[in-house]
Amino acid sequence: MPVKNRFAELLPEITEWRRDLHEHPEILFDTVRTAGVVAEKLRAFGCEEVVEGIGRTGVVGVIKGRETGSGKVIGLRADMDALPIHEQTGLDYASKTDGAMHACGHDGHTAMLLGAAKYLSETRNFDGTVVVIFQPAEEGGGGGREMCEDGMMERFGIQEVYGMHNWPGLATGQFAIREGAFFAATDIFEITVEGRGGHAAKPHDTIDSTVVAAHIVTAAQSIAARNADPVENVVVSITSIESSSKAFNVIPQRVEMKGTVRTMSPEMRDLCETRLGAIVEGIAASFGATATLEYVRNYPVMVNHAEQTDFAADVARAVAGDCAEAPLVMGGEDFAFMLEERPGAYILVGNGDTAMVHHPEYNFNDDAIPAGCSWWAEIVEKRMPVG
Repeated sequence: MPVKNRFAELLPEITEWRRDLHEHPEILFDTVRTAGVVAEKLRAFGCEEVVEGIGRTGVVGVIKGRETGSGKVIGLRADMDALPIHEQTGLDYASKTDGAMHACGHDGHTAMLLGAAKYLSETRNFDGTVVVIFQPAEEGGGGGREMCEDGMMERFGIQEVYGMHNWPGLATGQFAIREGAFFAATDIFEITVEGRGGHAAKPHDTIDSTVVAAHIVTAAQSIAARNADPVENVVVSITSIESSSKAFNVIPQRVEMKGTVRTMSPEMRDLCETRLGAIVEGIAASFGATATLEYVRNYPVMVNHAEQTDFAADVARAVAGDCAEAPLVMGGEDFAFMLEERPGAYILVGNGDTAMVHHPEYNFNDDAIPAGCSWWAEIVEKRMPVG
């Protein structure tokens, strides 16, 4: 296929971009260098318009086709931010920023969309307009939400939007997708237990906040095990527990906990918030302690639209020969905010036999670049054909 051949030619250049981004990871909205690199390249490619500062540090590029009579406008989105992880790959292009790492492949996503933007700017073999979207703060910051709240969809007239994520364990360059609910809603919470501290040798004179916290941790698992319908997808995880004392011989006054809830439906989301609140309040009261729950609804369920999912899968088959049915993913993805604003679809591209994302030994597989770039380009050329 000509598109694949062109991206094979561009592979060394795109790989160089990707590895430069990998060396210089930036977290959440602090993607200043990355956004600058992206904007500079988009201008060099000849985009009609390059706008910075959308969603704080997001970048948008506009590429018009050879013809624009169709009036169609398609958005293509990649995420730019890294994770607060200390890299352990030993690569010669490993992170130069201590405590930050591209452990989810957003360096690859950004490089692939830049590659597609270069090709589309060269060929213009489509009837309509492409809006390439480079988003900060996917990893918990809600950068997609902020770009939408900045009026991105309306400002650029975006009618459909497509996203992509690499996937370890899926053969390199192969694709997988599913219609409907795909990635989970991801909520976060903080619990503060206030007891009465004291000497560890005299627990009867205290209200032990550690014991209260331990009962809350155990009881929280009953939400999925005993409150949710067994056919529903629910995950409740307590991920951090810290007490106000680090001493061996002190029962702490206070314990603070953090965690996350993952669900696939609004009903289960409501249930989890309600039940967790009742558990926290009830257990604390039973011990004579007090406890507060701060529950934040973060990313919604990411839902692929039916027509666009079928189209995205057809494009993947044209590029790779096949497109698998993807599993439900209990991880979150803030592309969900864009799919709430406009119809579209999100697809997985295989990263091969690598460490899983968010692992300190993970690395994006550069061999996936031609397939990923080709999918982006084919989305445009097949959705907005000339003539």
